[in-house]
Amino acid sequence: MSETPAGVQVLGGAVERGDEILTKEALEFVAGLQRAFGARRDELLARRKERRAEATAKGRLDFLEETRHIREGDWQVAAPPADIADRRVEITGPTDRKMAINALNSGARVWLADLEDANTPHWRNVVSGQVNLYDLVRKQIELTTPEGKHYKLRDDVKHAVPLVRPRGWHFDEKHILVDGKPVVAAFVDFGLHFFHNAKELISRGSGPYFYLPKMESHLEARLWNDVFTHAQQELGVQHGSVRATVLIETYPAAFEMEEILYELRDHSAGLNAGRWDYLFSVIKTFRDSDKYILPDRNSVTMTAPFMRAYTELLVRTCHKRGAFAIGGMAAFIPTKDESNAAAMDKVHADKKREAGDGFDGSWVAHPGLVPICFEEFDAVLGDKPNQIDRTRDEVSVTADQLLSVADTPGEKTIEGLRAAVDVGVRYIVSWLGGNGAAAIHNLMEDAATAEISRSQIWQWLHNNVVLTGGERVTADLVREVLADTEKQLRAEHGFPVDNLGRAVELFEQVAVADEFVDFLTLPAYEEID
Repeated sequence: MSETPAGVQVLGGAVERGDEILTKEALEFVAGLQRAFGARRDELLARRKERRAEATAKGRLDFLEETRHIREGDWQVAAPPADIADRRVEITGPTDRKMAINALNSGARVWLADLEDANTPHWRNVVSGQVNLYDLVRKQIELTTPEGKHYKLRDDVKHAVPLVRPRGWHFDEKHILVDGKPVVAAFVDFGLHFFHNAKELISRGSGPYFYLPKMESHLEARLWNDVFTHAQQELGVQHGSVRATVLIETYPAAFEMEEILYELRDHSAGLNAGRWDYLFSVIKTFRDSDKYILPDRNSVTMTAPFMRAYTELLVRTCHKRGAFAIGGMAAFIPTKDESNAAAMDKVHADKKREAGDGFDGSWVAHPGLVPICFEEFDAVLGDKPNQIDRTRDEVSVTADQLLSVADTPGEKTIEGLRAAVDVGVRYIVSWLGGNGAAAIHNLMEDAATAEISRSQIWQWLHNNVVLTGGERVTADLVREVLADTEKQLRAEHGFPVDNLGRAVELFEQVAVADEFVDFLTLPAYEEID
C-alpha cells in the first residue's frame, strides 16, 4: 500500500489492487471528513438514545412542533438529473464483481450498489467493493471465474445507473484509524467512492449518487448534506452534483420525512420505503411496550394499516416536494418448481399496488424479477419517466395512523418463532462467512431479515407473550428452538457449518439478553477478521 497521511493508520491487510484505492490522497480526504464531522456523528448517536427514552416515556412518536414551518412551507427539492429521471425498476445487491456486472446488465434503470446490509464488512469486501465501483464507473469491469466463465458488460443493453449505499451512521470501520480512533464507516464508503469517481461520473453525463440508510432524524440528514457540501468544495465539484435517496426505514424518520427532504433539498433524489428495516425499527423503538407487539413476521403485509399509512405518507410527501418515491423490495428468487408461479403472482400484485399508489419505481433483488416490475410500472407510467406530478392531495396521514401497530391482523405462533430462529441463524452463518446477501428459502435476504427475527423474539420474550398454541415465550423456549435449529442445520445436506456454532451463540445473545443490542451486526463485526 502507498504511504499513509499523518494521523492515519490502515490496520487491514493487503487486498488485490487496494493500493489503487487506499492512496495517500484518498485517505487524506476520508480523514478530513472524520475530523470535520466525526464529533457531530457521535452527538447524533447519543441523541438517538435520548429520543427513544422520550418515546418510551410517552408511549408514542409524533410530528415535530418545532419544524411545523417546514411542513407548512412552500419549497421543492432540486429537479432530478436526466440519467435518473426514470427509476421505474431498481435492482439491489452487494458490490462483488459478478453481482455488479449482472446488475448493470440486468436491464434495470438503477442499481443500488450495496456497501451496507447486503455486504459483510470484511476488510476485503470493503476495499474490493471500491475497486469494483472504480472499474464499473469506467466501464472496464470484467470477471473470469476459476471455472472459466466470463462476465463483462453487454453492449446491447442500457446499463443500470449505480447508486451507492454506504454503511449507516452507527457503524465504525475498525481497520482505519484517524488520530487513534476508528473512522466512521460511512465516511470510508462515501469518501472513497466520491474521491475516486465523482469527477469521472460527471464527465460521463452522470454523477455521484447515493442511497442513505438507517437515519432517524432530519438532523442526521443535515449532517449528510454538510458532508456533501464539504466534499464537493474539497474536490472542486459543482454544488448539487451529489444526489441522495434516503431510506425511510426507521420509525422516527417516518415522522420527519418532509424535514429530511428539506435538509437535503439541493442534493435530494427522494425517499424509499425500506419496509423490512422499518418493521425492525418499529419493534426496536417500542420493544418494552405491549401496545406495539407484531404477529409473525410473514403475516405482516404492506396492507396492514400502519404500513399502509407509512407508504401513503411517503408518496404524498415526496410528490408534494417534487421528489421521487421509490417502493420496497421484491426478494423472491425465481425457481423451476411448482411454487414459482404463485411467488411471481405475489410480485406482480406487490408492484401493481406500488405503481397504482403513485410510486415512481421499485426494487427487485434478482434479474429475473426485472421484467415483472417493468410490466407493472409501464402499465401506469407509459412513456412518462415518473409520476412525481401525481401529488396525492387526497392523502392525509395522522400520527395515530402511523402508530396503529395493534391493528395488524395475524397470530403469534410457535411456527413463527421457529421460522424466525431458522432464518436468523441461517443469515448470520452467511454473514460471518462473508456473504451479506443470502439466498434463504427462495428469498434474497440481507441483514434486515435477521434483525426483524431476533428483535421480534426479544420483544415477545420480554413482554411475556403467549403464543396461539398456549406456549409462553421464555428464554428456555427460545434456547430449545435454537438447539433444535442447530441440530437440523448440522444434518442438512450441503449447509456450511463452519460458522454455525458462533451464529447460534450470537443469535442467542441478541435475542435473549436483558439489554437490547441496537444492531446485531455490531457484535457480529467483532467476530470477523
